[in-house]
Amino acid sequence: MNEFPCLSAGRDTRFDNDKRTMVTEITKAYFIAKKDMGAYYLKPPLISWGLMLPIVFVLAFYFRNPAGIKEVVPGLIGLTLLFSCTSMAAIVITFEKRIGALERLLLAPLNFRTILLGKTLGSALFGLMVAVFITIILIPLMGLSVKHFWAFVLVFIFSGLAFSLLGILISVGVKEVFEAMTMSNFFRFPMIFLCGVFFPASSMPFPLPILSYLLPLTYTVDGLKHCLLEDKGMIPLYLDLLILLGFVFLLFSLSLFIFKKRIRQEF
Repeated sequence: MNEFPCLSAGRDTRFDNDKRTMVTEITKAYFIAKKDMGAYYLKPPLISWGLMLPIVFVLAFYFRNPAGIKEVVPGLIGLTLLFSCTSMAAIVITFEKRIGALERLLLAPLNFRTILLGKTLGSALFGLMVAVFITIILIPLMGLSVKHFWAFVLVFIFSGLAFSLLGILISVGVKEVFEAMTMSNFFRFPMIFLCGVFFPASSMPFPLPILSYLLPLTYTVDGLKHCLLEDKGMIPLYLDLLILLGFVFLLFSLSLFIFKKRIRQEF
């Protein structure tokens, strides 16, 4: 028998309120993501950019080394995720500041966390759709099969969120769209060569391998190698997943901190 029914009822009430608040925030974030998908992501120029970039990479590497194309499929899928998730995320908040759309969002009953969550979800969904489309083409074309299916799914989800948040972090940290585009390329293009896309990070001269382990794409490519190339990754698969999840929380926390600071300065 419960000797403190009032305390138990109070805990249940708080739990129900917290649950309703979380569901409400997720619902609001969903509608922000839905608005962004229609306004920015599902447009022919962005879709064509998202599809053409990995196709160009595949063809370029295939013509150079047809026999070794299978070895770079995980890296090409990782690059597709990176560029698709960051393409608009890196400029979306800066762009909306310029046109006044962000100010309208701030006037709505939304907190900073919900706004960032909605922006991240929209970007991640677009990147995942493009990457899944490319993956569905590449896997049968190259004669590959997916092992560790659920880990494969989690690598996709965690990577999509981490790359989207990297773009969001860039977007909240600059004032102009051209600055965001420059900064996004500053982060993205070194990852092509440092993260094991075309050759293992361990084969690079010191201290480049250390730098590669500070970048999320390294763990995406390594996790995909486990799932597509019979466990040829250098890092344990569970560790790839944990580190990618850690990047998600770290980048979200940094983005939220900078976003709050910028908004309070500018509005």
